[in-house]
Amino acid sequence: MRSTDWSRRLTAETTLSCNDLIWAIVLKDGKALREPINAMPGVFRLSPDEAVNAAIEARDLGIPALALFPYTEKSARTADGEEAFNPDNLMCRAARAIKKEVPEIGLMADVALDPYTDHGHDGLLKDGVILNDETVEILVKQAVVEAAAGFDIVAPSDMMDGRVGAIRQGLDKAGYENVQIMAYAAKYASAFYGPYREAIGSAGVLQGDKRTYQMDPANTDEALREVGLDLAEGADCVMVKPGMPYLDIVRRVKEEFAAPTFVFQVSGEYAMIKAASANGWLDETRAMMESLMAFKRAGANGIITYFAADAARVLRIGD
Repeated sequence: MRSTDWSRRLTAETTLSCNDLIWAIVLKDGKALREPINAMPGVFRLSPDEAVNAAIEARDLGIPALALFPYTEKSARTADGEEAFNPDNLMCRAARAIKKEVPEIGLMADVALDPYTDHGHDGLLKDGVILNDETVEILVKQAVVEAAAGFDIVAPSDMMDGRVGAIRQGLDKAGYENVQIMAYAAKYASAFYGPYREAIGSAGVLQGDKRTYQMDPANTDEALREVGLDLAEGADCVMVKPGMPYLDIVRRVKEEFAAPTFVFQVSGEYAMIKAASANGWLDETRAMMESLMAFKRAGANGIITYFAADAARVLRIGD
């Protein structure tokens, strides 16, 4: 059964297609800007006009959606992260530009304060303590301005308690009943986020760590409780983050809730494959495709990844 390619394809239990991919894009103010990110070879900070070009490429490759994340200069960061709910911020301007040129592409917006705070945390900070309820009020404002700019999915990644229900209520009240919520329901306090923090300008900004509100890597039952709460509050789909070290969580979530379940192949996972392949230790294409297939095998409906465009090209060649 495994001796020939045609037989392996006929008996494959899991399939991967372009439809399973969401392309993670990092934005930066400017024009005609493609700025390399040192810790993520092959990934660039893109100005809004270049993000439009990426959206066109995604459409042509058959990738359904983009996930956008903003780079913010330290000088623009504040204690309350007020730029997060500025209707003319970088995320909103990029969304409007993309939707004008490529209206058919799906757009996902991160909802959290860490790209905008001068302390690098996902919420408001007072005397070293995260203020949950006060943060949720700001996250609702952020989600509403993102929906108004044209985002189809808002994805709260902050891990504050009660934020999904509050965002759903806020979106509905503002007339955005059809905007989806993808909850970062099981987001772990992970070492694999390091390159991303450089990508969005948070490296060297973060004060302390995020273990008081992100998930303990030792726990799985807790993840199920978090997912259940987010679904009960109105999440349309849920996410597990990071990806490869947490395949067991993906499987448990899918089996327990049978809800649309996504996984984020985060910056550290991307960087490891890139670094190993650059040293000749791995075949980059095979490692990339194997990792993406593993997410599907574990039960993920879709994958947010910086590899999306590269993987789509491989998949289209296979077709």
